Amino acid sequence: MKKLNDDQLNELQKDLDAIRDEVLADLGERDANYIRKIIRLHRTLEIGGRVMMPFGFIPPVFVAATASLGIAKILENMEIGHNVMHGQYDWMNDPSLNSQTYEWDTACSSDSWRRTHNYEHHTYTNIIGKDRDYGYAVLRLSDEERWKPRHSLQFINYVLLSTLFQWGVGLHELETEKLTRREIRLRDKIPFLKDFARKGGRQAFKDYVFFPLLTLPVAPIVLAGNVGANLIRNLWASTVIFCGHFTQDAETFSEEECEGESKGHWYLRQLTGSSNFTGGKWLHVLSGHLSYQVEHHVFPDLPAHRYPEISEKVQAVCKKHDIPYNTGTFAKQYGTVLSRIARYSLPDSLRTRLEGKRELQAI
Repeated sequence: MKKLNDDQLNELQKDLDAIRDEVLADLGERDANYIRKIIRLHRTLEIGGRVMMPFGFIPPVFVAATASLGIAKILENMEIGHNVMHGQYDWMNDPSLNSQTYEWDTACSSDSWRRTHNYEHHTYTNIIGKDRDYGYAVLRLSDEERWKPRHSLQFINYVLLSTLFQWGVGLHELETEKLTRREIRLRDKIPFLKDFARKGGRQAFKDYVFFPLLTLPVAPIVLAGNVGANLIRNLWASTVIFCGHFTQDAETFSEEECEGESKGHWYLRQLTGSSNFTGGKWLHVLSGHLSYQVEHHVFPDLPAHRYPEISEKVQAVCKKHDIPYNTGTFAKQYGTVLSRIARYSLPDSLRTRLEGKRELQAI
């Protein structure tokens, strides 16, 4: 990570705090109208998908219904649920958009998400050993984690995690790696498991039992469509999220270098540990504006649709302080994610030899 002295860190903090204060002072009807418009779009797509699904014996209708429901789930999870739970719309005093009571359409309970994501991940971003979102305890992505034989299979684990993403996220708080090392006991996780069974069971019942039974003559078609919609959401959400911190240029940090850090140092860690990707308006919307992961990690409680305009100011601050601003096309950033997963699946000695050969060939 780029080193700044205390005076420089204080200056960085002042610059970013000023951007935040400017946006907070401008919050109002424009932001309320935006989130309400997205909620209406989500509901329209979900209702449309559910209504079309029983007619899915007609192939084009099945594709349209599944896509409509899948996109609805993406919007609810990414642009609505995730952002609402960060408190981005608490200022509206709308009970349906309250960050502490909102419950989203996925297997992970909102309470669990607030603990593991809002607190743990956003506090300890990319600190190896503290941020469990970094690699989700199944992927080795840096030299700070020792290579083990099981890492040879991590590309398979990556595919499985992406495919079953809502369930992986839902079980994240179980901390299976700590259970395996006997650092914690299973009995300590009983309250969490009860909460997961309640929320995950309700999600499974809704998508795989309730709606198919409503259309019993074509229940298999409806079931298949719901499975497809969840798969679309899982693959998209995991891809977007992995691009946020697993790219080639996203930095990682040790516990020692972050001990007792100032707010300015926290800002610096968010800037250098996060990655953006570029694209059109709807790519940003469907990503929940996590295409602006840098801005999201610096200002997690500012309305995400503001990130495109905030980005120019953040880039200016980065340029002023000579801090790298990690961005690139969606394809490029995702490509570096896949490369990083593959590279760190190899033993260090083999990876070093291969990278050395590649460097020689480039000369």
